[in-house]
Amino acid sequence: MQHHSDMYFSFFMFGSNFAIEDPAFLDHAMVHIRRLAEMGYTGFEFHPGREETTAYAFPTYQQELDAYIAFRKRMDDEGFAHIKVATNVGATTACDPSSSCANIREAGIAYLKSRIDITAALGGQIMMGPMVIPYGGFVVSAPNGEQVWSDELQDELTMRYNTAQQSFILLGEYATSKGVKLAIEPISHWETPGPNKLAQLITFLDGIDNPTVGVVLDSAQEVLDGDGPEVFKAQIDYIADQGRLHYAQASPPDRGDLVNCWLPWEAIFTPILNRFNGPIAVEIFNAVGAFNHGLRLSRRKFWIPEVDAPNGYPNAYEIAQSAYDFTQTKLNKIRCELSSNSR
Repeated sequence: MQHHSDMYFSFFMFGSNFAIEDPAFLDHAMVHIRRLAEMGYTGFEFHPGREETTAYAFPTYQQELDAYIAFRKRMDDEGFAHIKVATNVGATTACDPSSSCANIREAGIAYLKSRIDITAALGGQIMMGPMVIPYGGFVVSAPNGEQVWSDELQDELTMRYNTAQQSFILLGEYATSKGVKLAIEPISHWETPGPNKLAQLITFLDGIDNPTVGVVLDSAQEVLDGDGPEVFKAQIDYIADQGRLHYAQASPPDRGDLVNCWLPWEAIFTPILNRFNGPIAVEIFNAVGAFNHGLRLSRRKFWIPEVDAPNGYPNAYEIAQSAYDFTQTKLNKIRCELSSNSR
């Protein structure tokens, strides 16, 4: 018997931000939802960043929230009330819960609370991402602004983590009240200064009692910066024992096509599926917008039907369908082995 788990699809295939202020984007989003749901996906990851265009269209967080409430109603009205939504949210340098500056820190807490509100309004139970240290916010030293690395960076981050723990004690309480779990993502050193390793995130979480503040595991990040399969299994058991294993993503190290990549499926997903039966997301970053520079994407774009002119290369829907089929097959095989071992 084939067991098809809840599988979400990341909207990073279509852009680096969910442009809630753009009616044309929202029309395309409904087309994507319809097509991807037909493939078998049961949910989506939206990325409710507050770009300048969003802030211009909706000067207050409440106005922005109302726009997300309206979009969720549109999804429901168009026949997708059963489709689930998770959000992917990053801290920013202006809204940073780890900042030593009280104003920036308070702005960070307010921003993340507003994203928790959006997640709840979308019917979501999971808000994940690089929420502790701003994504891509590499540390620079005053006065010359040179980047800080190695021991000096880790010393700086230790202070930032201590500050952020207090912020996340508050955010955890708020998220609990809204029925949302916070799943913090360790992200590789290529993309962000920290936490890069699951071990670093575990140390951070050990200072926060509330298990609402937990972890998302991304296979790409774990391959790049993790501590290897034996340690990984122990780490998964440790966070699962605390009730902090909230979410997982299947993503290839180059963030592209999941079918053709070096990914140790069994080593990563056997420990996860042994302790977790929640949704798994397919996360593919298309060569679009802000990703090209930030992730140094040299590969061709997967062209987006009804948005881009067709060409001879694979399109976004073809990649999404093959990723769904391939990932379900891989995960089912692991589940079968786990169930036969437990008999």
